Amino acid sequence: MKRLIILIFVLAVCAILGVLIYKEGALAVDKDNKSTKIFVIKPGQSLDKITNNLASEQLIRNKIVFNIVVRQQKAEKKIQAGDFRLSPSMNVFEIVKELQHGTLDVWITVVEGLRKEEIAQIISQKFNISEVDFIKKAQEGYLFPDTYLIPNQSNSDLIIKIMKDNFQKKYITLKDKIKKLKLTENQVVTLASLIEREAKDLQDRPIVAGIILKRIREDWPLQIDASIQYAVGYQPDEKTWWKKSLTAEDLNVNSPYNVYKNTGLPPGPICNPGLSSLEAVANADENTPYWYYMSDKSGKMHYGKTLEQHNENIGKFLQ
Repeated sequence: MKRLIILIFVLAVCAILGVLIYKEGALAVDKDNKSTKIFVIKPGQSLDKITNNLASEQLIRNKIVFNIVVRQQKAEKKIQAGDFRLSPSMNVFEIVKELQHGTLDVWITVVEGLRKEEIAQIISQKFNISEVDFIKKAQEGYLFPDTYLIPNQSNSDLIIKIMKDNFQKKYITLKDKIKKLKLTENQVVTLASLIEREAKDLQDRPIVAGIILKRIREDWPLQIDASIQYAVGYQPDEKTWWKKSLTAEDLNVNSPYNVYKNTGLPPGPICNPGLSSLEAVANADENTPYWYYMSDKSGKMHYGKTLEQHNENIGKFLQ
């Protein structure tokens, strides 16, 4: 009986201490400090990482208490990626609430090789922005693919500027190499956009760039399917901007982007290329022995020095 009383007493003391620790840990770090700081949560960041960052920024008193409150409020999956204006005067409950609703900026990711119409769809889903307005103002090829933290009240003009400024920062690092090609910036971006859609593997891209440049110099038609896909546009049945199987009618489409009928580059980019495709142009080898390339059903590239070799590759890998 005596042992039971002692056990009950110990458990009661532990419970009281737990409650006191919980209450103390949930308090503001400094209720009189009304200053604020920007706290950033990156996409995919774990709760443990967020908790550690809050503690290191001296925004919470107790990491265990913070985690308990998050789970009590079932907020684990409701915490947003973005940046938040937090203060040491906020208690844990206020901070958890803010992390669910108070983001100042919005994370968006734009992958390589999208048309501006596809990017407009991503933007409109994150912001109160018309796709039509974004498409009208955006310049194909200069919406640099990247992950951005963008103010949530942004309009089309600001978002386009952020993406284009990012493009210019990347492009300027390649300018010295690009000079030797004697191409305009628009031609470089157009060529990079073709490479982005045509060559998926990084090691193939400089080779494909060299082949395209050789064909341009010799006034050969480029015969690039991706440019035809751009010309024929959206496919309602497939619900895609990139038609999967081109027909003979498609290859005969009346468009300046038809590089089967027209020689040289199309008049502008067909998508928004990433850094590796721009680098492929800068590092293109015009002395490559190849004049032809094709990719098999798995996406592996095969090269030919002659039309005969190219036709053999088509018969071998596409039939």
